[in-house]
Formats: sequence, structure tokens, C-alpha cells
Amino acid sequence: MLTMHRYDFAHNGLRLSWLDSGGGGRLLIALHAHWMEGLTFVRLASDLAPDWRVVALDQRGHGHSSHAVTYTREDYLGDLEAFFGELGVSSPAVLLGNSLGGINAVQFAARHPEHVAAIVIEDIGLECGTDIGFVRAWSGIFPTREALAQRVGPRFQPYLENSFRAVPGGWTLAFDPEDMIRSENAMQGNYWNDWLRVKCPALVVRGRESRVTTREQLKEMAHRRPNSIFVELEGGHIVHQDSPEAFCGELRSFLQRL
Repeated sequence: MLTMHRYDFAHNGLRLSWLDSGGGGRLLIALHAHWMEGLTFVRLASDLAPDWRVVALDQRGHGHSSHAVTYTREDYLGDLEAFFGELGVSSPAVLLGNSLGGINAVQFAARHPEHVAAIVIEDIGLECGTDIGFVRAWSGIFPTREALAQRVGPRFQPYLENSFRAVPGGWTLAFDPEDMIRSENAMQGNYWNDWLRVKCPALVVRGRESRVTTREQLKEMAHRRPNSIFVELEGGHIVHQDSPEAFCGELRSFLQRL
């Protein structure tokens, strides 16, 4: 497995952390879902090397990045703009986003088309209104790693293990569940106008067992704008982790056509 190197930079009083696969390949910037972090893309970075250099940002409040006071749409887009500046992007990059990262990718591409060569949207629709209040039960410090895993539950544990942290007194999560609720609430809305403003090629990927999206929603996304492809793969909301080989295969096929 390829080793990704960790870096960080300062922006608006936060330290934002990111992983870089390195190499001389074309640039793909990967944005994770709520609760997750850049480490979720290590397997994908390995599979795409050496043709693609994958960088994965720990978005505010996630992973090794700072917790923040606010999690507005403008906050995330400002962080992403600063990240492009930190990377010194001189030619358009591919932007891949899962869930939260997908909405961030859509809005950023709509505002900064000069920076984005293509977008990959992983299992998120354009009308967001999910209630994630159940994550409050994950708050606090648990006496053992096993106790934290039990509280998170078997459905979410495979996706959150990278966010388990040993701290004085036990184990906790890298993110604050209350921050995630504020972030999810701020993401609620309709993003069709942003999507239809994006003119670059797009790949829309759905997990067949997703509880977040429907096939009809994501097919409509690809249907309503030119230069868009829809694929459905085995797996749930985190398709790149549930079906890594199939996801990478579809992504490679898409990237080769750019």
C-alpha cells in the first residue's frame, strides 16, 4: 500500500491537515464525507498511482484538522479555495467528493470553473435534508476502544475506525458529534443551480445499497446536464471503501477520457 505523507497549513485561525500521495501524475483532490477523514482515500491513491497524484484534505472539524466554531457553506468553500492556493495549483485538477465532500465539490466547481477539470460525485444528491441527531450518542470519552466501537455500532464502525483516538481516560472520536450536526444542518438545501452551472465532465457514482440516495435522484443528475456519466456499484454510502476495485475501475475509465 502506498504511503501518503501528511502536511498542514494555516487558514482563518485553523490548522488544516492533508495527505499527499506525491509523484508526478495529474492532480486529483479528494474530499471525504461527514465523520471521516483523508485516510479513507489511501487505497484509492495507491490504485491510481503513478498516473495520478491524490491529495486528500481533512476538512474542518475532521481528522487531524482543527475543530471550528462554524461549519457554514462559505466556511468549507473558503477552506477549499485556500487549499488550492496552498497546493499552488497551476492547471485544473479533478475534484472528487463523497457526501459532504460532494456538495463542497459541486459548489466549488460552480464558483471556480478555472480550477476544476472534472468532478466525481460519490453518493450524494442535490436536495439535502438528513437528520443526524443520533450521533449525539457518540459524544464523550469511552473507557476502551471496544466500548467506543460498540457505541458507534457495526453499521458505522468500518467507516469511523480511522477517527478513533486514544486520549487521557480512554477513547473518543476525532470529531465532535455536535459539530457534525451543525455542519449537516448548514448543508441542508437545494444545489441544482450550482450543479447546472458546472460545465466540466462529471462522473456520478451511487452505492446500490445506499440509504442516503436513490437511483432515480442520481440518474437525474447525470441526465440533466451534458458531459455526465452515472454508474451504480455494489456498496453503500462510502462506495470507494465498499467496492474499491470497481470504484477505481470506473474512475480510471472516466479519467482516461479527459
